[in-house]
Amino acid sequence: MIGRIRGILVEKTPGQALVECAGLGYEIDIPYTTFFHLPESGQEVTLHTHFAVREDAQSLYGFAAKLDRDLFRLLIKVNGVGPKLAVGILSGLDAQQFIRCVEAKDANSLVKLPGVGKKTAERLLIEMADRIGQLEGQFVPMSPGATVAGGPSSGQAATGPDPREEAEAALIALGYKPQEAAKAISKVAEEGATSETLIRLALRSMIPAG
Repeated sequence: MIGRIRGILVEKTPGQALVECAGLGYEIDIPYTTFFHLPESGQEVTLHTHFAVREDAQSLYGFAAKLDRDLFRLLIKVNGVGPKLAVGILSGLDAQQFIRCVEAKDANSLVKLPGVGKKTAERLLIEMADRIGQLEGQFVPMSPGATVAGGPSSGQAATGPDPREEAEAALIALGYKPQEAAKAISKVAEEGATSETLIRLALRSMIPAG
């Protein structure tokens, strides 16, 4: 099991980071809540990881905080929730917001996440209610603009000619319909905004913090 990786961040895109460690480059799938806190490329980063092995694939998932990784591991134990959906959940809601939803039995916020229908939301609330107690004492809120492993937050947009198009593509990759993605980005579009900013604002507008 690969539980943590510390190395140099070679590149980052919404949903994935490439980290070089001891001469090896690890492609790591990440939720957007982790992407927003990555340092600039070329700087050191530490990610808490989960290594998933299936018959047809081997995938490495990374998270800025240990709590996020541990919550991910609890989520994939829920019937009908696989790694991809768990990453999607943690992309739309950070750990603290998800825990609040469970404690408040807030299914409405959960069904706004792509791939989460009413039945899945209800199952999450029921099954996670007994499991989130395992996470008590771990959560340390990460202040806005904070970075992983001490690196400064990047103010640059990820590679792409148009931040709006890139942000829309990122939301579609997360599971939102093209019309939903375009509408959300259009609603929060600001002159000069980076794709990171647009994605963050769009997710907040679609899934307001409870």
